[in-house]
Amino acid sequence: MLTLHRAAYVLPDPADPTAPSIPDGAVVVRGERVEAVGPYADLAAAHPGARVRDWGSAVLAPGLRNPYGHWLLERAYHPDPREEIGAEPVADGLLGSADEARCGASARRGLQRMLGFGVTAVAGPFERAPVRTAVARSGLAGVPGTPDLAGPLDPLAALPFAAAVHGRVAAGGRADFAVFALGEGGAGLLSGGVLGAGVDPVAGGCLATVLGGRLVYRRR
Repeated sequence: MLTLHRAAYVLPDPADPTAPSIPDGAVVVRGERVEAVGPYADLAAAHPGARVRDWGSAVLAPGLRNPYGHWLLERAYHPDPREEIGAEPVADGLLGSADEARCGASARRGLQRMLGFGVTAVAGPFERAPVRTAVARSGLAGVPGTPDLAGPLDPLAALPFAAAVHGRVAAGGRADFAVFALGEGGAGLLSGGVLGAGVDPVAGGCLATVLGGRLVYRRR
């Protein structure tokens, strides 16, 4: 089935300062691949039978890379809600632990929370077998990184948007992307059609995450 994701702005490559945004843009997804990127009106006319997900006044862009994956998944502990100790990672909560089942369960909870921030790639290295398994089953891309670099689950809490994005949204590529609420002034565009300062997606603003064409997170 074809799915057409519509948003007020589509940013195919935010890391490239010369790449324009597409106002009232859309991404057509077939299976796990992006079939087309462009203006909504053009793509809707070319694919009249596509299911439409309209994300309204939001920006659709590549998902984020979390560079703190090794620390977050192999050293920090992500509590089970039933433990009633909060939802934030416990720094070094797994350090020295030999309980592989506990480590794997913590990693799965951490990865699930990352999806809620628009993360589609997570940096290793991953030395523990249950963490490697959790990353592989999550659908997130595992990428190289710096061991023990500590940081938040939401990359936008520490990095500028252009530095946090992973990859591009392009025809033929894997359909990994996220939808974000815009910061203040998000209705404005600069003369080149590029989103300007103050209108980039903000920390905590993820509305939806798509991995391999599947909607794996949607804000309620």
